[in-house]
Amino acid sequence: MESSGEMVALPVLVESNYRACTIPYRFPSDNPKKPTPTELSWINLFANSIPSFRKRAESDDTVPDAHSRAEKFALRYAEILEDLKKDPESHGGPPDCILLCQLREQILREVGFKDIFKKVKDEENAKAISLFEEVVRHNDAIEDEVERVQNLIRGIFAGNIFDLGSAQLAELFAKDGMSFQASCQNLVP
Repeated sequence: MESSGEMVALPVLVESNYRACTIPYRFPSDNPKKPTPTELSWINLFANSIPSFRKRAESDDTVPDAHSRAEKFALRYAEILEDLKKDPESHGGPPDCILLCQLREQILREVGFKDIFKKVKDEENAKAISLFEEVVRHNDAIEDEVERVQNLIRGIFAGNIFDLGSAQLAELFAKDGMSFQASCQNLVP
């Protein structure tokens, strides 16, 4: 579909105070030196994911001495998360999901890992490409426009399930594997 209008910047992205986080982690009335319950929940969630990330890092056969580097990552990231519990402004805080992800990736890179999920991403991309033609054919066969759009949206959500940033999802994936069709069928309405 072509547009005759000129391209314009998305206004939300042009604003200088825009942040991609939509969860209110803290309010102006919160003590800046004390983590909020929401911040603590997120810090704990990321702390609970350390063993999964460590295990994934240990299995990265592109990194020499991956086992000891993964150990360094786990210890250093746990230290940072504990620091944030004591002082939410440490390490560039206050903490939110974006900062916690950035810190995790920074530590992984500092100890020598480029992308601990590269192997699984490559495998999943290959599987996705092999499914593409059939998924498009199936969607094109849906005559009702509303149903076709709903099917596309289900596919987007199902594809997004493979975000291995979730420790629980990563463990499930490693243990049982997942399929695109099963993901589409198991989506909550």
